[in-house]
Amino acid sequence: MSQPLNPSQHGSIPYVPLHQHSHYSILQASSKVKDLVAVAKEKGFEALALTDNGVMYGALELYQKARNEGLKPIIGCELCVIEGDITDRSSRKTMHNVVLLVKDATGYANLLKLVSMAHLQGFYYKPRINWSLLEAHSEGLICLTGSLNGAIAVPFLRNNPQAARERVAWLAKVFGPDLYIELTDHGLDTEKMVNQFALSLANELGIELVVTNDSHYTWPDDASAHQILLCLQSGKTLSEASLSKYHDGSYSVKSGDELLANFNLDADVVEQALRNTVAVAQKCNLELELGKSILPDFPVPEGHSADSYLRELVLQFAHERCGEVNEAVVARLDYELDIISNMGFPAYFLIVWDFMNYARKNNIPVGPGRGSAAGSLVAYCLGITNIDPMEHNLLFERFLNPERVSMPDIDIDFCIDRREAVINYVSQRYGSERVAQIITFGTLAARAALKAVCRVKEIPFAESDRLAKLIPSLPGTKLAEATAPDTPLGAEVAQNPQVRELVEIALQIEGCNSNTGIHAAGVVISKDPLDTVLPLQYAKDGQVVTQYPMDDVGAIGLLKMDFLGLRNLTIIDNALAMIEKTHPDTGRIDIDHIRLDDTAVYDMLCRADTDGVFQLESGGMRALVKDLKPNCFEDINALVALYRPGPLNSGMATEFVNRKHGRSRIDYPDPKLEPILKDTYGTIVYQEQIMQVAQTLGGYTLGQADLLRRAMGKKKQEEMDKQRDMFVSGCLKGNLGEDKANKLFDTMAEFAAYCFNRSHSAAYAFVAYQTAYLKAHYPVEYLSALLSSVSNDLDKIQQYMVTARTMGIAILPPDINHSDST
Repeated sequence: MSQPLNPSQHGSIPYVPLHQHSHYSILQASSKVKDLVAVAKEKGFEALALTDNGVMYGALELYQKARNEGLKPIIGCELCVIEGDITDRSSRKTMHNVVLLVKDATGYANLLKLVSMAHLQGFYYKPRINWSLLEAHSEGLICLTGSLNGAIAVPFLRNNPQAARERVAWLAKVFGPDLYIELTDHGLDTEKMVNQFALSLANELGIELVVTNDSHYTWPDDASAHQILLCLQSGKTLSEASLSKYHDGSYSVKSGDELLANFNLDADVVEQALRNTVAVAQKCNLELELGKSILPDFPVPEGHSADSYLRELVLQFAHERCGEVNEAVVARLDYELDIISNMGFPAYFLIVWDFMNYARKNNIPVGPGRGSAAGSLVAYCLGITNIDPMEHNLLFERFLNPERVSMPDIDIDFCIDRREAVINYVSQRYGSERVAQIITFGTLAARAALKAVCRVKEIPFAESDRLAKLIPSLPGTKLAEATAPDTPLGAEVAQNPQVRELVEIALQIEGCNSNTGIHAAGVVISKDPLDTVLPLQYAKDGQVVTQYPMDDVGAIGLLKMDFLGLRNLTIIDNALAMIEKTHPDTGRIDIDHIRLDDTAVYDMLCRADTDGVFQLESGGMRALVKDLKPNCFEDINALVALYRPGPLNSGMATEFVNRKHGRSRIDYPDPKLEPILKDTYGTIVYQEQIMQVAQTLGGYTLGQADLLRRAMGKKKQEEMDKQRDMFVSGCLKGNLGEDKANKLFDTMAEFAAYCFNRSHSAAYAFVAYQTAYLKAHYPVEYLSALLSSVSNDLDKIQQYMVTARTMGIAILPPDINHSDST
């Protein structure tokens, strides 16, 4: 059912932009989606479309951002259509562009299918479909005839108006009243000719007209920045390129009044065509159900549900993993399993258990855990993690909160050399049409943006390099920060008009997408074929990837996993294999069950001899290790948590060291908190400690305490006030005074900015301990494995060779009689 749109509030002529490109039309347009939404509100549009070239990268971003601002999003795409077989790459066929807009769920499904086929079957220089595919997947779509590269303009400008007439008549049969002839006017002579012909076709065939502006940038002042992107795409300089048609700002987002004022056609015709854009928008009423989890079906044995099978497996493995299954273990497992069942996630755990089981059976090294999943005893029993959460005081609610329904997030570290084998197994298990890796976008960062502008404008390399080096090299540095008045580049901008112009353009293209790649870890597993739920394409290496980025894949409810490749797991595995050869009496060391109180390990760490030790080898970390002098696993855990900018810059790490060594007094805000804070010398280091304080003194459940932790992290005042009232009220019931309760809340809020996830630090501290153990006890084998892992990094090779010699280990050249093949 169509939804009426109100006339534009800021202009006399109602209008909706139906043909717009964003920076997801990579190096062809500069508009950010957030800017398109902002200018839509500014100009009083009630709706807006996004129609990037051959892709749907920004579709969900538009959908969510527009709806958040009270605007109607119209998902679309500009697609190339050819005659004949789309798999034929023997020649470059004539392409006609059409703009497709989604009306409803059927149209959305059809557009997903068309875009995916254009990439997976029809890609040849560009993603392509043919007319028969368009016809087969036309239901639920609105078709616009395109601008100067469209279905009318291409044959007409090749002196074949009859072909244009026949094509439009055919489109009218396919789309009926959902076909609209598109008019654009950017002051080009060719547009005037095409528009006159298009108008005659509309009258002859009884087809409605719409005006669009085919916008490629947001504001008129962005025209120069857009030209830079086009030059980057073509590899030309500005003087070599012919881009005059884009230079006058006419391809920006315009209101209906602005378009009418500049259109070279009868005003009544143009005004009606503008009003027709609102009629088109009224037909577009896609409702996406976001946030609802769609898990793949896991094949369970006959007679079992996913829930019952999960319980059976967990209880079966609990005896192997936990030794004595006492009342505390049973109670914890029952608690976790009930929450998992009530939240609908048994299949999730079975899916993860299955591929982890495959990895372990095939001797693929797997990390002990990553992120908050190490807080789950169910995950530990299933072998998904290898850190006992009860032994290390880790909280399940930090991982899966019964007070906040959201998909679990289990990230897995695999041996970097064998990660692909696990992905291939998952693909075979669920079907290659249901599994893909996830796209990521490379963007123009501050330095790259400035260098790009300089290159296109033919600024000498030496000058370009000099200016770029005035921008700090820290990741995430923004040009606006680097050009503040008190900065070196800011001074150049103030004094030199040429530099000012370069920087102004660089600011406009900063953050624009410049390329696509494969997410380092992301893998999606779908219940249904992926091309029915999202658009697909090939990556440069031929792998199928989603067109939606990681967050959007999660937003539509698909199961996304992080399969990370961790080099240190490969090093450990290679070292263990060498130890087995060089120490045959020892056999294979069970590195997952080594004692955590090894004196040789802590002696080595206290000397800050941490070259090659996971997480502990950087110069800054080494200094912290030297100061702390760790003598227990809890200290290594704390090191992983403390070595970050927040704790270091706030003095928190220094205070931790001073308290450990008795240079500062250890205070507990309340005696009840000593069991929670004892291991960290009275300081709050971990997010879980905030949760436990809230539980112990504030009367929170751990689920409620996790919501408190989140609120403190986000610092939203309204939510913080609500949480303060709840915390203080709970403390008063426990006979803690109001002033003391408020002071403790403030302390927790302050520490929340720096606290770390204890589950993650414990898992990574365990890997750190494993590498330290191997270095301390088997230095020859461990350093051999370490050197092999950095064979392409000369600096690291030199560093580890010095380490070996310092330890009295000789470095020998390769020997055909003794060296192993690699």
